[in-house]
Amino acid sequence: MIGLISATAAGAAARDALAAAWPDRTRVYPGPPGEALPRAFQECAGLVCFLATGATVRLLAPLLAGKDRDPGVVCVDEAGRHAVALLGGHAGGANALAQAVAEALPGCRPVVTTATDARDLPGLDTLGWPAEGALAAVSRALLDGEPVHLRADAVWPLPAWPPTVGPGPAAWTIRVTDRLEPPDAATAVLRPPSLLVGVGASRGVGAEEVLELIAGALAQAGLAAGSVAALATAEAKAQEPGLLAAATRLGVPLRCFPSPELAAVPVPNPSAAPLAAVGTPSVAEAGALLAAGPGAQLLVPKRKSAMATCAVARRRPRGRLALVGLGPGARDLLTPRARDELRRASVVVGLDQYLDQVRDLFRPGTRVLSSGLGAEEERARTAVAEAAAGHAVALVGSGDAGVYAMASPALAEAPADVEVVGVPGVTAALAAAAVLGAPLGHDHVAISLSDLHTPWEVIERRVRAAASADLVVSFYNPRSRGRDWQLPKALALLAEHRAPATPVGIVRNASRADESALLTTLGELDPAAVDMMTVVLVGNSATRAVAGRMVTPRGYRWQT
Repeated sequence: MIGLISATAAGAAARDALAAAWPDRTRVYPGPPGEALPRAFQECAGLVCFLATGATVRLLAPLLAGKDRDPGVVCVDEAGRHAVALLGGHAGGANALAQAVAEALPGCRPVVTTATDARDLPGLDTLGWPAEGALAAVSRALLDGEPVHLRADAVWPLPAWPPTVGPGPAAWTIRVTDRLEPPDAATAVLRPPSLLVGVGASRGVGAEEVLELIAGALAQAGLAAGSVAALATAEAKAQEPGLLAAATRLGVPLRCFPSPELAAVPVPNPSAAPLAAVGTPSVAEAGALLAAGPGAQLLVPKRKSAMATCAVARRRPRGRLALVGLGPGARDLLTPRARDELRRASVVVGLDQYLDQVRDLFRPGTRVLSSGLGAEEERARTAVAEAAAGHAVALVGSGDAGVYAMASPALAEAPADVEVVGVPGVTAALAAAAVLGAPLGHDHVAISLSDLHTPWEVIERRVRAAASADLVVSFYNPRSRGRDWQLPKALALLAEHRAPATPVGIVRNASRADESALLTTLGELDPAAVDMMTVVLVGNSATRAVAGRMVTPRGYRWQT
């Protein structure tokens, strides 16, 4: 919950605007700030104070307990122009909160002074993994441009590092490992979520016994508790209080598997006791291996205490493939999620002209793999190969990645052990429709007229079906120098079912600086005005031109 505090009428107005925008995320703390702020500080994960920064600092000072425990605090000035991340930029989430507040309040801008954010470097404590060791010293070395040695036990899908971070020797080190190693004053350690702990238990087992057993198993194997990603057990133990409490104390989920799935996992130490109790010869070892997934390695075989068993497996790192649609071209139609994925990636793959649109968003050190027109399958294979090697990859395309774009060829190649993330984008038909008015107000279909990958006979059959079904039609790839007869043919097929006065809209370079649009009719459309940068939208029998706009009613009849 985010606490909202204000002192003046203007501050209260901005406070109420934010509360209205985030009704399920915020709580207003009324009364004098000197009383309201301490209460909110104890009860909330974040605070937005509509106060001067000086006043907020004085009120916060006696409350501070430490960067790992304090909530993030954002200050918004009296005029609502700036959202200042004041306290807990990374650990407390204030930097992200300042950005979100600025997006929610018109005319407001975020102010972030955290050095790594200001320099566009990944903060070692913002990657979502436990971090320890010389974080401040190594972060300072990154900021100063000093060489930093990256030592990782495996390739994990981390964001891009600046060019100064590499495999060679250096005075400073970023160590990515789940192993316990002697502390080093020049090393920052990141704990990847690589360890899965299987746990079997008798009824009534206590959390302390489970935690002590797990701690002993990890210590004996030289493994770090910070890399434990989950506990795993049998479905029959899903509500065992001691296991639930142990998972809560470790800050990880408790994953539960049906006994038949556990029984199907080969293990080195099967036992008759769990077979009789829950229907599987192994809970701890099988649970650890099952939770760790394909290619898992059993690091710690089953260990026992009086009422519990545990085993530890290491998962094989999974690469990450984000399928990112850049929208129709305008920067403000690039979604925030797409922007985040571009900054999260260490490798970006795409058509050269699309990559040029967003290069300024890549973090320093991002590896960019570009190719020209006609190399879609090659780009897809490249992106999948990089993700399969363990990297964080963004495969970009225009519009929406799943609409006549890169998602299909990529997913045709992607193996199951690659994490795939789809990022919706504004596709060309939607951008063109917004320019024309509301042509897609009722049922509609998108059809590509390119017969480079689809036989014309198939395309023609689909156009005929859309025509007879009276669907609004969006034609993608309508006409090029080498394909100039397909659009006239498709329009003729539609004309068999629609009047010559049926509205037709053509939009070229929708949302871009040289955007142009024309509203005409099926009988008057000149195909020569159309090229590959154009989307053609043909209305249905109910579509009308209203005040120069193309409108298809939500119902099939116009209301009078």
